[in-house]
Amino acid sequence: MPTSAPGARNLITDVPGLKVGQAQNGALRSGVTVILPDTRAVCACDVRGGAPGTRETDALAPDALVEAVDAVTLSGGSVYGLAAADGVAAWLGARGRGFTLTRAAGVPPSPVVPAAILFDLANGGDKAWGEEPPYRRLGREAIEAVSEEFELGSVGAGCGAMAGSLKGGVGSASVIAADGFVVGALVAVNCWGSVVAPGGRTFWAAPFEIGAEFGGLGPAGLSGPPDDWGLAKGAAQARNTTIACVAVDAILTPAQARRLAVMAQDGLARAIRPVHAPFDGDVVFALSTARRPLGDRPDLTLARLGALAADCLARAVARGVHQAAPWPGSDVRCWRDLPAAKLG
Repeated sequence: MPTSAPGARNLITDVPGLKVGQAQNGALRSGVTVILPDTRAVCACDVRGGAPGTRETDALAPDALVEAVDAVTLSGGSVYGLAAADGVAAWLGARGRGFTLTRAAGVPPSPVVPAAILFDLANGGDKAWGEEPPYRRLGREAIEAVSEEFELGSVGAGCGAMAGSLKGGVGSASVIAADGFVVGALVAVNCWGSVVAPGGRTFWAAPFEIGAEFGGLGPAGLSGPPDDWGLAKGAAQARNTTIACVAVDAILTPAQARRLAVMAQDGLARAIRPVHAPFDGDVVFALSTARRPLGDRPDLTLARLGALAADCLARAVARGVHQAAPWPGSDVRCWRDLPAAKLG
């Protein structure tokens, strides 16, 4: 029987019907990432962090009126970053895309663009924007740049991110299951906890690595004594959040997409320690591009897709930090700077 393997790009865009666009500002040390489905897509979300910043997540409830979204926006900038979705919605609406309850001349559609933000305001970037934060513009720039190919690391919503005391970033991964379903994940890693085991450079996600996609070190050295969080942030750095989106090409109902998002959250727990803290705002969205039915045993298939999504998300966390680079002129520590041997 064939085995599961990453898609051709090892990105969330291996899921048919998705594109991703990103925009960032180096001086600002912040940015935006947009996930754009080709057509309106069923979406759900799961919020686990104690300090989330979100937009339109209530509209994703299975009993809500709107059953599909037009895009998902992930942004830096804390509360200011929620304006990135305004730029995305305006771009979509100008092109006739969105939810339409009343079709009449002069009544524009209402694009549904759920969003989540992370805290990067204290990273030393130029945040002196006064009454004109740049996130609406960055959202528009990001959606104008959508493609099936995109960069990982210190870009988009991960431009200003920190993963514990290491530079964070945008990560992505995919897998094609043995029966052909495609699962992908994209994440902006800005966690309070550490993504590596104490005393070394081994990613917590190492058991789920495929090939050498984030260093190929294997799981040797994985151990975590109680209360030893290694390269987690200190108590004074209690402003964080990891925000993510997983996607599948299966046809899902809103309730099934919600279960996918719930299961995918375990990927963060596999890759970050500790996670879902009171000062994390962790949010995971789930998208269905509705290419393939779940089949004769839908609950079992959904369970498999949820497990694959969690693994993909764990791998995406590690890939984002593995690819992260310092801001120009900064001395921020990156994963690549860690010695291969145990830290002294």
